[in-house]
Amino acid sequence: MLLYTEVTQFIDFKVVDGSYVYKAGKIHKVPCTKEEALASDLMGMFEKRRFRKFLLFVLHFNEHDVKSHQDIEPRRMTMREVYRKFDLGPEVMAFTGHALALYRTDDYLDQPCLETINRIKLYCESLAKYSKSPYLYPLYGLGELPQGFARLSALYGGIYMLKKPVDEILMEKGKVVGVKSEGKIAHCKQLICDPSYVPNQVKKVGQVIRVICILSHPIRNTNECTSCQIIIPQMQVNRKSDIYVCMVSCSHCVASDGKYVAIISTTVESENPESEIQPALELLEPVDQK
Repeated sequence: MLLYTEVTQFIDFKVVDGSYVYKAGKIHKVPCTKEEALASDLMGMFEKRRFRKFLLFVLHFNEHDVKSHQDIEPRRMTMREVYRKFDLGPEVMAFTGHALALYRTDDYLDQPCLETINRIKLYCESLAKYSKSPYLYPLYGLGELPQGFARLSALYGGIYMLKKPVDEILMEKGKVVGVKSEGKIAHCKQLICDPSYVPNQVKKVGQVIRVICILSHPIRNTNECTSCQIIIPQMQVNRKSDIYVCMVSCSHCVASDGKYVAIISTTVESENPESEIQPALELLEPVDQK
């Protein structure tokens, strides 16, 4: 979407320095090349070879070339069966599905493997392109995204009405046709708004906890990275969904020199959300402010 709309002409991106995964209280670099797979301390010696074999299969996989499928039927075989074929254990399955394919839960295991294989391939190809990690982050922070789209909209004749109250959302035959403000109507075919404007038409299906932490040091065991992404797979902390930690600093122009901003986020699963992100907070200690 960013490339298609050409909003990228208003926003500069910079690669995130490292990609890490959490295992048994420690963080490890995510292996995505043959060489990293053999050197990784996430796996035992035999598992490394099996994982390397699996990675080679993924990298050479082509949906339209049956020879590259190695007896796997991508639209019928589940990802669980693929892991079984390569004899990969539960811990390797966890970091592959959550740190490479970027799934937040384990539901993908019993679905056809095609999408997962393509996701892992995309991760590896992105890493090959940017070398340090497959992630990009906008300079000056995520607030640049709406600002970039606002500029683009103005370029194409978009109209802005700021500091206007929303008196009524006008409907016709179950569809939104406009918004009434101070006696005037702004007509529209589509409305994008916060759920609080239409409480009767939305249903809450989940909640997210997000914690922003200010640090005076890079995160431990990340080779002093000035920016990184850490994924804590749910099975490592007995949860249903993963915990994400994204850290950025002055290298992305979002903090003063010597300060670091770490953002923890996950899906809320209990009555005490802050206790759920405790494993992530422990990785960041000491925290100046949260």
